[in-house]
Amino acid sequence: MDTPIPAPRARTRSLFVGDVGIGGDNPVRVQSMTNTDTRDVDTTLAQISALASAGCEIVRLAVLDLEASMALKKICAATPVPLIADIHFDSRLAVQAVEAGVRGLRINPGNIGGADKVDRVVDAARAAGVPIRIGVNSGSVDKDLLRKYGGPTPAAMVESALEHVRLLEERGFDAIKISLKSSSVLGTVAAYRLMAKTVDYPLHIGVTEAGTAMRGAVKSSVGLGILLAEGIGDTLRVSLTADPVEEMLVAWEILRALGLRARGPEIVSCPTCGRTEIGLMELAAAVEDRLRGVEEVFTVAVMGCVVNGPGEAREADIGVAGGRDSGLIFRKGEVVRKVKGRAELLPAFMEELEKFLDERRAGA
Repeated sequence: MDTPIPAPRARTRSLFVGDVGIGGDNPVRVQSMTNTDTRDVDTTLAQISALASAGCEIVRLAVLDLEASMALKKICAATPVPLIADIHFDSRLAVQAVEAGVRGLRINPGNIGGADKVDRVVDAARAAGVPIRIGVNSGSVDKDLLRKYGGPTPAAMVESALEHVRLLEERGFDAIKISLKSSSVLGTVAAYRLMAKTVDYPLHIGVTEAGTAMRGAVKSSVGLGILLAEGIGDTLRVSLTADPVEEMLVAWEILRALGLRARGPEIVSCPTCGRTEIGLMELAAAVEDRLRGVEEVFTVAVMGCVVNGPGEAREADIGVAGGRDSGLIFRKGEVVRKVKGRAELLPAFMEELEKFLDERRAGA
């Protein structure tokens, strides 16, 4: 029998970040990270809310110093989604973040000092029911492992992560997630494949330093797409040098393309060609902009040819096809309205789209 695409999810342990289940039978979760100054409570909360509205289920924040950890208490009290504190080297900040109400930690215990400091973090996390994510990037692999493997190879990244994991396991702590990120798509894929064969902890997947909006979307889609199609990955982040809200759009489209999850309408539009006689790109962009923030799942088609458009987009719930000086609006391939005049096409379609949304929300 052919292997289904995507393959069945690798069976991992289940844990909770606040009320969001990860691993096990839970769906692949979408998360991101704020790029605000955590010490600025109002600005940080505004970005968290924007991320949540765009479909983000877990948000990570950088905790750089005592002032940032003190701000966490107000942020945690008002956040619409569970928060993870991202901490490097300082065990005190980790403990303070847990006490402030974060629902997860991202910290590598091997980098925070001696055994007593690891004990302190583990005790705080265990008492609060807070999981810990071990996060290894290709740039953070220990120098001894770099010498052993000749660089930040997938094997070096996996061994580095497992060294941190062992520090937690030795203390009887197993509420663990693992991430292994590289700016290399193939290196990232190889590292996660190896780790998935080694442990059953939930895996947070992502391609780090992926780049600007277009380049980062391509690299993330390729890397995460490969892993998810192989059943690897319990949470994901698309890392873009852009507004973090843009990461949500890419993340959800990756999940939709693989049939794993869906949020909001799918917009299909034909490529421009010599038969196109309308401003198709502008029309598609306007429709996409109108539907930004809509959570209902359905399909919208924006086609540039009145001859083939409705037939090619027959399965769309609602669609528009434009010609030289006319257009058609259709549902499930059936024409419901003809429009005369290029300038009238977009307003007419928006009117039909609003009607469609009203009917759908009314349960018609």
